[in-house]
Amino acid sequence: MRLAASVDGKTLGEIRNLATPKVFEEGIEVFKGAALELAGGERIDAVVGGIAGPLNKDKTMAVGGPNIPAWWNKPLKDALEKALTTVAYIENDAAMGTLGEAIYGAGRGYPIVVYITVSTGVGGARVVNGKIDEGAMGFEPGAQIIDAGNALCPGWSERGYLINYISGADIERQYGKKPYEITDEKFWDDRAWFLAYGLNNITVIWSPDIIVLGGSMMNEIGIPVERVRHYLKEVLNIFPNPPVVAKAKLGDELSLYGALAYINQNLK
Repeated sequence: MRLAASVDGKTLGEIRNLATPKVFEEGIEVFKGAALELAGGERIDAVVGGIAGPLNKDKTMAVGGPNIPAWWNKPLKDALEKALTTVAYIENDAAMGTLGEAIYGAGRGYPIVVYITVSTGVGGARVVNGKIDEGAMGFEPGAQIIDAGNALCPGWSERGYLINYISGADIERQYGKKPYEITDEKFWDDRAWFLAYGLNNITVIWSPDIIVLGGSMMNEIGIPVERVRHYLKEVLNIFPNPPVVAKAKLGDELSLYGALAYINQNLK
């Protein structure tokens, strides 16, 4: 869990990083203790943040995702409000991160911003004119099918999802190594090609001005952004020019900056 407090709604104070308890109730208690410490005795006006995976329609709880299954279908919004005696707003963490990059990061100044995080899993969202785009069930770009017949890498995936070809968890499952232990350039060039397939689909459906790429798999040992640009230009034929493809600027704090933007937009 990553927390920060904002006194003025414009800047972030100390950022606190904590291990996330697997048990939901324990997690709420840890969150409560850290939040009260960061508030320093001041009244908390609101809690805003993101959690991995899809949310229910009312955005009160997570209903799935790659991590912490014991938190699924638990009353997250209600528990936070009761713990801190305030209002709480939750979003998918990638959607909140997209907002952060759109307002404060690499997407600043672009009308339509897509952010894709390639890490343990693959997530992302779209921001249009500074607001998180609406979706009936949220956004899960990692679940798009790029290999319907499993022809690209037979046996890797039952459904040919993008996540199966580029996520850290799937690479470790398939190769028995942590991604950062793999130094073969051809391997990472192939991941750039797979990701470009996914970005082609995202481009023809969402038509973004810029696609921002973040997450641990886009680091120094990982998927090279310049090769993603190269392959996207090759595979995207329906439009004359591909969108700008850039690396995220806000690092691990992008969702906190997204929460800050959310506060300014919704909690005046």
